[in-house]
Formats: sequence, C-alpha cells, structure tokens
Amino acid sequence: MDAMEFFNQSAGRWRSQRTTHHLAFRQAEKGSSTIDVTALAADDPKILEICEMHEIDPGLAAGGAHVTWNGEMAWDKDDENHKGSTVFAIVPDPEDPRKGRMLRERGYAEIVPVIGRFEMDEEEGLTLVTEYETMSSIERFWFVGPHVRMRSSAVKRFGGFNTSTFCTEVRIDPDAEATESSPKEKETVPFISALGW
Repeated sequence: MDAMEFFNQSAGRWRSQRTTHHLAFRQAEKGSSTIDVTALAADDPKILEICEMHEIDPGLAAGGAHVTWNGEMAWDKDDENHKGSTVFAIVPDPEDPRKGRMLRERGYAEIVPVIGRFEMDEEEGLTLVTEYETMSSIERFWFVGPHVRMRSSAVKRFGGFNTSTFCTEVRIDPDAEATESSPKEKETVPFISALGW
C-alpha cells in the first residue's frame, strides 16, 4: 500500500473519540469529532493549488485528500470551536513511492501551510513528521479493520512542553446516518465497528 491508497481507504465519514494527555499538567482531556475525508486525484484543482502554494511542480503529486472536521473537547470554553478543513497533497520520492513529502494547507500543531515527511511502515501505517517554527509533531495512522482506524500524535514544543493524543475512528455507515432520526429504523441499522460499540 502506498500513501494514496491509504487516503483512498480513508475516504468517507468517521466518528472520532479522542483522548489528549497534557503532560505538563499531568491531566487527560476527552473529546469527539466527526471527520469527512475525500480522496483527491492528482489533477484535482485543490491539489494543483496547494502545489503552487508550496512552489512544487504539480506533476510530481500523486493526489491527496480534502479533510473537514467538527468536534469538541471537554475543556472547551464558550468561544472555542474545533471546526475546520485542510487539503493534503502527496509528493512521493522518485526512488520510493512509500515515502515523500506531504504538503498541507494547514498544519496539525500550527495553523500555517507546511510541508511534512510521510512514510508507510512495514505494518501499512502512515507516519507523518512535521517540523514547525516553534514545535514538531509526529502522527501515525493505521487501520485495524476496514472501518476502524487508529491515530496517535505527539507534539513537542521547544522548551519541552508536550502533548500526546490517541484517537479511535469508526467509519459511519451513510445508510445508518440517513435513518438515524427514525427510532424504529435505528434499532435495525447495523453500526459498523470491530470494537463492538
């Protein structure tokens, strides 16, 4: 599997349950979100635009993804929201398409355009390392089944302040979501989860 195949497998709507560990405070915070992933072909206008933003030849891109999310965390204040979207473009290394650059419209740790390095590991997990001006992050995504994905991330700020996050993401069956408002039908809709939720 290469990174583009990983994005194709990730396409759809996901329900994410997250726990973030604030290591400096020795406390954990829970949250949840809905994530929509759309795989993008190499010639998609969004891919061309982000390549131009980073001054990378669009002909080198293998494709990418458009991701939107809407979530909340336990410590949120009234004026906080966790909504957003970003575009990823994959630029594989010529000698190994399982490694390369990941162009992002906005980063995970800082909301700025950024270029990270990706690599598919021997267990078909996708690891992404990103260096920012004031911090660095490492993220890993992997599937434990066709409809269950795990995600972990660690952020290190210069000076030693760290957070780590672990997410379990379950693909939402679009048919189940469409009938969710009907109590009678809801009982018969299969909720896809290898974890038995």
